[in-house]
Amino acid sequence: MTDYRELIASDLLKIKAVFLRPDEPFTWASGIKSPIYCDNRLTLTAPEVRTHVEEGLAHIVKTYYPEAEVLMGTSTAGIAHAAITAHILGMPMGYVRGSNKDHGRQNRIEGKLEPGQKVVVIEDLISTGGSVIEVVDALREAGAVVLGVASIFTYVMKKGLQRLADADVTNVSLTDFDEVVRVAAEQKYITEQDVGRLIAFRDDPSDESWIGGKR
Repeated sequence: MTDYRELIASDLLKIKAVFLRPDEPFTWASGIKSPIYCDNRLTLTAPEVRTHVEEGLAHIVKTYYPEAEVLMGTSTAGIAHAAITAHILGMPMGYVRGSNKDHGRQNRIEGKLEPGQKVVVIEDLISTGGSVIEVVDALREAGAVVLGVASIFTYVMKKGLQRLADADVTNVSLTDFDEVVRVAAEQKYITEQDVGRLIAFRDDPSDESWIGGKR
């Protein structure tokens, strides 16, 4: 059986969809300083990696959500992944907008969805969990039975995990922050000394004492 956690972690590092830069932190929109930046859209432009990702997402759906009837991508990053995964599985798909569009039928959910249908949400990455929970809430309000989420990458931050648990949302990711850090150290993208700093960030993003090697 394919070890998707290690494979996808290695893939993301190889195509620079994940940057690990503990000495030159990125600044997120929230203002938080981060040693990691993830752009899974780059997987779409790397055919071999894209194949690994979509086959992995299909594996998650078949293994963890075998009763799924429809896949719903998150807008916008999850749409292409949902479409390709649905094609592999021979399933219908649609997507959920960030908000209702302001013209036409003013849909938020695009694609046919019947009340009671069992849905899996396809997401590219999860940090604090807020965005994907909004998508799940919209689907539940439309009468769907949301079995869970299949995602490419999760930061496994305590806040995100707790928010998903509180919203009764199950998520299964192809890989996660800890695995990427492990593989990055093994493949010499970062030093062993950087590992502790990265984990310190993951444990408490608001504590910036990891910056500059203070930990």
